[in-house]
Amino acid sequence: MAVFQHNLMVQSRGADLHEITRELDDILLSSGQVTGVLTVFCQHTSCSLVIMENADPSARRDLVAWLQRLVPENDPEFTHTAEGSDDMPSHIKMALTRTSESIPFAAGRLLLGTWQGVYLWEHRRSAHRRRLVVTVVGE
Repeated sequence: MAVFQHNLMVQSRGADLHEITRELDDILLSSGQVTGVLTVFCQHTSCSLVIMENADPSARRDLVAWLQRLVPENDPEFTHTAEGSDDMPSHIKMALTRTSESIPFAAGRLLLGTWQGVYLWEHRRSAHRRRLVVTVVGE
């Protein structure tokens, strides 16, 4: 088994889903590996990762809107508010979702379903530069 690791920097545009599938495809190609597992890990506590439908944008909009309703800003019970009203909600949203995804690959291609894409889910309103660690294990 060989291991290849790459740091991927993603510039978010604010609270939304930002597709990173193409970047992960490029990293897998650079690894030279054919069969194995690619893992992507987010090194932040106010954004997350998700595999989601990449064909119809309304599915992503509905997901974002649903989580916003579940964890709204300005909850009077929040005490962690030093960085603004979206600070604590962004941490809760991250905790309810995922900070890593593992995707098998074969023949040098990610084995995502037809309508699946990998997304960085920015939970903060403002743009941020996010660091992801991508590890490719295979042969």
